[in-house]
Amino acid sequence: MTGVEGNSIPGIFEFMDVPGELVRIAGKVTRGERVTPEEGVALFEQGELGFLGVLADLVRRQKNGDKACYIRNFHIEPTNICVNKCKFCSYSHHFSKTRWELTVDEILEKVENQDPSTSELHITGAVHPDRDIFYYGDLLKKIKAVRPGLHVKAYSAVELDYMIHKSGMSFKEGLAYLKACGLDSIPGGGAEIFDETIRKDICGMKSTSQAWLEIHETAHNLGIPSNATMLYGHKESYAQRVDHLERLRQVQDRTGGFNAFIPLKFHNSNNEMSDIREVSVTEDMKMYAVARIYLDNFPHLKAYWPAVGRMLAQVSLSFGVDDLDGTINDSTQIYSLAGAEDQNPVMTVTEMVTLIREAKRTPVERDSLYNPLSNF
Repeated sequence: MTGVEGNSIPGIFEFMDVPGELVRIAGKVTRGERVTPEEGVALFEQGELGFLGVLADLVRRQKNGDKACYIRNFHIEPTNICVNKCKFCSYSHHFSKTRWELTVDEILEKVENQDPSTSELHITGAVHPDRDIFYYGDLLKKIKAVRPGLHVKAYSAVELDYMIHKSGMSFKEGLAYLKACGLDSIPGGGAEIFDETIRKDICGMKSTSQAWLEIHETAHNLGIPSNATMLYGHKESYAQRVDHLERLRQVQDRTGGFNAFIPLKFHNSNNEMSDIREVSVTEDMKMYAVARIYLDNFPHLKAYWPAVGRMLAQVSLSFGVDDLDGTINDSTQIYSLAGAEDQNPVMTVTEMVTLIREAKRTPVERDSLYNPLSNF
């Protein structure tokens, strides 16, 4: 089939009655050419779900074949006491019925009690007003003393911004100190939406978009990899989603330090944005697909199954996703408090492998840097 302006399009698009603009964009994608911001918006606005799924699946197969990854991991959320008051948050003490904080000994006990087969610990939570970088650095050292081989992915950019400034350090100094204490990588939380107008509205007390991006770029330059996220499905437009993706893509061009992008769905329970209706499954899959097409320099696209549920995570494997996160071990409350489907998030390896196989993918257990550990 020959598309607009002479672009050669594979036969998989022959059965689709799509606008000429999308045919042209599909031609670029199949040739490995970069999609522009304007074209990204066109994919959101004009792309039917079937078309987007085929195109995103093409990109996924080019990058990762039919492998779908997972990891044996667990989360620790040290506190819900937070200096910020984000309107979408259902987790912090501002909206929760309880106010709590784990002691260092309680955190270490959780580490000691985990199955030795777990390979990654994810630490993130609220931004505690009284904790500085030395507290969190000491915590890393003690965790490594208990489990030396455990990969510690810890502290979102928002937490890092606060603790580093509180301690009078630059981002580079603070991140280098935490790396020396045992920080292995950084989670992608706190990005929310980069558009400054919406960010001011929904999380105006939180770190700026520029600070988030600068912290991750600095971490990459110090040899600390990270993930990236976007909170979608609230007040943002398609253009603002693409702007968010574009800013991430530019950092990745410079550093190559992002492992994965994770779209995070807004849930409307127990927060100040409960009047906003949650977006449809169609919109969820569209978000995954356009992200996979647009972020051509990101190796992996993750569906965080506690946020969307097991079945939709499975469906997402047909819309560009190649990673379903991990076993979690019932160790996170952030999405369950916001009304997510899984109120007690835990998935056994057997359940994860079965879910992936049912989607006609090859399950691959990975480590935190996406090195394969087991291939089923």
